Amino acid sequence: MPVAEAIRKKLGTVPHKPGVYLHKDRFGTVIYVGKARDLRKRVSQYFHPGRRRGWDLKFNALVEAIHDFDVHVVRSEPEALLLESKLIKDFKPRFNVSLRDDKRFLMLKVNLHDPIPNFTFTRLKKDDGARYFGPFVNSLALRNTVALARKQFNLRGCRVFTPGAADYKHCLYAHLKHCTAPCVGNVTREQYLEQVKAACQFLEGQCREMQPQLEAEMKKAAAAHDFEKAAGLRDLLRDLQDTWKRTEKFERVPYTLPLAINPRNDLVELAKVLGLPAPPERIEGFDISNISGTFAVASLVSFKNGRPDRANYRRFKIKTVAGQDDFASMAEVVRRRYSRLKRESEVEATAQLSTFKLQAPTFPDLILIDGGKGQLGMAGAELAKLGLEKIPVIGLAKEFEEIYLPGKSDPLRLGLDHPAVKLLQRIRDECHRVANSYNAQLRLKKISESVLDEFPGIGGRRKAALLKKFGSVARLKTATLEQIAAVPGFGGKAAAELKDFLAARTA
Repeated sequence: MPVAEAIRKKLGTVPHKPGVYLHKDRFGTVIYVGKARDLRKRVSQYFHPGRRRGWDLKFNALVEAIHDFDVHVVRSEPEALLLESKLIKDFKPRFNVSLRDDKRFLMLKVNLHDPIPNFTFTRLKKDDGARYFGPFVNSLALRNTVALARKQFNLRGCRVFTPGAADYKHCLYAHLKHCTAPCVGNVTREQYLEQVKAACQFLEGQCREMQPQLEAEMKKAAAAHDFEKAAGLRDLLRDLQDTWKRTEKFERVPYTLPLAINPRNDLVELAKVLGLPAPPERIEGFDISNISGTFAVASLVSFKNGRPDRANYRRFKIKTVAGQDDFASMAEVVRRRYSRLKRESEVEATAQLSTFKLQAPTFPDLILIDGGKGQLGMAGAELAKLGLEKIPVIGLAKEFEEIYLPGKSDPLRLGLDHPAVKLLQRIRDECHRVANSYNAQLRLKKISESVLDEFPGIGGRRKAALLKKFGSVARLKTATLEQIAAVPGFGGKAAAELKDFLAARTA
C-alpha cells in the first residue's frame, strides 16, 4: 500500500480527543512529537495543502519525511503536555526544538523524616525517601494551592532546614500566626507531623471540604458587591481544581527504539499472522556481530509483553567458530542458551521433590533470529536436538523485512506499516544495538591492552580512533603513512613516529 494511501486510511481512525502524536520516518524513527486538543484535526493538517506549505521550509521538510505516525489519547490537555515533554526528552526528535532541554515540570516535595518537615518545590525526583506530588503543568496554581495549605494547616514556609529560636525572632509566618512554631516548642514534633500529614491529604485531593466553603464565600462576596474578593476566591478554586486533577503515569521509553503506543495490539497481530495460539508474552531475539571474523559476539534480547526486559538480556562470546561464519555462530549461541535453560529446568524439577524451592527458568513463547533461511535453519536444528522444537522460531531478513518460517520456502511480506513487522523490527534493532556495543567494547579493551600502550603520548581517545579505522594492531602495522595521518588526532609528524614505533616492534 502506498504511503499516502496508508496515512489517509489511518487518519480516519484518529479520534477527536486530546493526546500526543508522533511522526516517524521510513526507518521507524520518531522525528517529531506534538500535542493536540483534537488529534484528528491537528494531525490532518500535516497532510492537507495550506498556505504554510508555501513559505515554511522546515515544515515542508518534516511533511516530506513523514512515513507513518502514531497517536496516544490522554484525558486532558495538561496530560498531553506532560506526555509530550517526556517523549521529546526520550526520543530527542530532530524536528523538535522546544522542550528538548533539561527543564522539567514543577513538583512538590516533603520529607516526613526531617526534624521539622517542610514543603519545597523541585523539578527533579530523587530516591531520598521523601514524598513527591506532581508533576504539575500549572506551576502558579500549585504555588497558590501550597500557600493556601500552609495557611489552613498552620505550616512553616521558612527555608531553613532546622529553624531555631534565632530564626523565630524574624519569622513572618510565626508572627502572623500562620505557623504553630515547632522550632521553639509551641507544639511537639508529633503534633506538627499530624498537621503535615493532613496537608498531604489535602494536596492529594482527599479533603475537599474546603471547596464548598470557598464557593460559599465567593457567592457571599459577589452578593455584597465585593467583586475583587470574589474574583480572588474564584481563581483560588480554579487553582485547587488544577492541582487536584490527577494525571496518568507514563512509562519510561528505552533508548531510541521506535515507540509502540499499543504493544498489546502488535502482539495480537503477530500471533494472528504466525498462527500462534495466543499473543507471545515473552520473545527472545538473537543477532551476531563480528568484523572480518574478529571479536565475534552474539546478543540475546528479551521482550516481555511487547517491551524490553533488560534484566534478561544476555551477551555471548563466540567460542567454537573460527573465522566469519554467521550460520555456525547462530547455532552455537542458540545451543548454549537453551541447553542451559533446559538444565536449569531439570534442576528445578528435581528441587520440587526436595525441601528447596528454585525459581523455574522461563522458556520464550517465540524466538526471533536475525537473518534468513540459513540462520533460521541452524537455529531450528539446534532446538530439535534439545527436544525444544515446539518453541516457535522465525527469521527476519533486513532488506525487505521478510519473515521466514520453518518448513516454508516463501517468506511472509506484510509491509513495513504492519504492526507485527514493526514489533519485530524493534526487537531486531535492539539485538543489533546490544551486539554492536559489545563488539565495540571488546575491541576497545583489546587495543587498550595492545602494544600501543608503549607508544609515548597516546591516550584512550586516539587509540579508539585507530581501532575504528583499522580494526586491529596487525592491520595498523600494514597501513600507509597517509592512512594513519588521516585518523583524527594524528598529524604527519605523529603518524611518522607511530609508523617508526610499530616497525621497530615488528623487527
